[in-house]
Amino acid sequence: MIVLSMEAITQWVASLLWPLFRVSAFFMTVPLFGSQLVPTRIRLYLSISFTLMLWPMIDAQLWPTVDLPQALMITLQQLLIGLAMGLMVQVLFQIPALAGQIISMQNGLGFAMMVDPVNGINVASIGQLYLLMANLLFLSMNGHLVVLQVLAASFETLPIGRGGLSLNDFYHLIEQGSWLFSAALLIALPAITALLLVNLAFGLMARLAPQLNIFAIGFPFAMVFGLLVLWVTLSGFLPQFSQLTEQCLLLLRDMVR
Repeated sequence: MIVLSMEAITQWVASLLWPLFRVSAFFMTVPLFGSQLVPTRIRLYLSISFTLMLWPMIDAQLWPTVDLPQALMITLQQLLIGLAMGLMVQVLFQIPALAGQIISMQNGLGFAMMVDPVNGINVASIGQLYLLMANLLFLSMNGHLVVLQVLAASFETLPIGRGGLSLNDFYHLIEQGSWLFSAALLIALPAITALLLVNLAFGLMARLAPQLNIFAIGFPFAMVFGLLVLWVTLSGFLPQFSQLTEQCLLLLRDMVR
């Protein structure tokens, strides 16, 4: 009969299960990997595979033997680190989706709703278009590889058992909500300005010629003009999203330092 000591069990848990908690929490919340298009079993396999790849790089001998309350606290820390990193990247992908929602409400396409298979909710068609473009651009820029690299480096900057994220880190994560709205408004600002000029023009026509049915004429014209403005402004989406991705990755790196 083989009897394992408490120290041996703790070292085994520290060398495998605690990294798995951080990696699995990250894969469950980060876009692309954590979307509903990826089955839960596949995400679990990805988490286990990535943890096994990192296992030789993690020195479990540096971790002291801990009791049960400390082990539970360390487990909670790893889950919070993974969730915070995944939510930081999630904010980046919600920026183009929110920008598309704003544009849709301005050009009269807010009623054209589509099912978002990633989040499982109904979103505007323009928002879904922006979100698909963001996914493709993120993959083409190898952003998913950079995110995985930051996750792997977090085990060196935030070692297991040496503390987790501070309150300032979580407060900084909450502050990214303002960055989400400001960046989305910046993307949608050209289309909003052009559509505002169209609405002002139709308002002036309504004052000069009250006999015209402005609602019957203005709504289809604003919709077609909005699609034209959307086509013109798509050329500037790539540099804007590239800059936002760089900012997000820098914020993610600063979080786990």
